[in-house]
Amino acid sequence: MRFGMITHGNLKENEKPETDNQNHLYREIQIEFLIHELKDPIAVIDSGARLLLENRDKCGSLTERQEKALRRILRSAKKAGGMLHDILETGRSKAGCISCCRFKPAEALYDVLIDSMETILSGFLYEKKRKFECGDELIRRLAEEGISVDIAHGIIGEEIEQDEIKFRQIAGNLFKNALYYRAGKMEIKLNRKDDYFILDVADDGPGIEPEDYQNVFKRYVKIENNTGASRKGHGIGMSGALVMARSIGGNIEIESRKGKGARFRLIFPVSMEKI
Repeated sequence: MRFGMITHGNLKENEKPETDNQNHLYREIQIEFLIHELKDPIAVIDSGARLLLENRDKCGSLTERQEKALRRILRSAKKAGGMLHDILETGRSKAGCISCCRFKPAEALYDVLIDSMETILSGFLYEKKRKFECGDELIRRLAEEGISVDIAHGIIGEEIEQDEIKFRQIAGNLFKNALYYRAGKMEIKLNRKDDYFILDVADDGPGIEPEDYQNVFKRYVKIENNTGASRKGHGIGMSGALVMARSIGGNIEIESRKGKGARFRLIFPVSMEKI
């Protein structure tokens, strides 16, 4: 809350640079500090709610009301955690901070998809294994939710050297966007073309007019169409996803028609050395 305003006109000329620098430094330190201070308690809330939901034999049974409350707590904690990571990684992307490691994008994709579903879908909960395993149970659960995943056979176990944290954040934002706006179906495809990976995320929602494509990546912009449905900006989510995609040498494209759903395509190099 601001109780007053100090303008440059109120300051002496020789005071402006120092004051501006101090304010800028204060904002940077405060934001970074808040993000790191909030991450741990949010993670504790997330893990605590999950523990009670998944270990009823040890923690005790739950009433229907208690279960609903815990699921809401879990979704809210995941949403808050995702927002914090978006802010942090978007800021790092703008500053040119990249942290590369070797990882398997196919495995990361499934992991992020489960988190996104638990964040958006009421009642969805999936117990992850310590070691990644895309078994029949997961495929069945995805099919029940109207979600299909198609990963090119040759890249299922392939490792790449990229910024895994940013890849996860970008994919998560694309998944949550599709889950939020779909009418009932969502399609995910992961392919490779030469030195680039291509992640397609499609929904059967209200669609987007071509003239509104750029507005999708603006924060808090609501897009109306003649069908009566609308898309609105998810805060920093989609705008941050584009910033992060470009920071790792990639880009996000949109293919959509009004009333025919939307397809978002993330294209990124398999290695930062390919940029």
